Amino acid sequence: MKRVVGFILFWIAVGMIIMQFMETGLLSICLIIFFLALSYNLFCCK
Repeated sequence: MKRVVGFILFWIAVGMIIMQFMETGLLSICLIIFFLALSYNLFCCK
């Protein structure tokens, strides 16, 4: 289950990266970094 949630959070972060090309903001950058780190921990770590 952790791997699925990690995979989902990774794609949420990818969507936020695409969002960056339309509108910039510090909050969105922080959310991207948070979701990428969380998805890595959930997907890659046991």
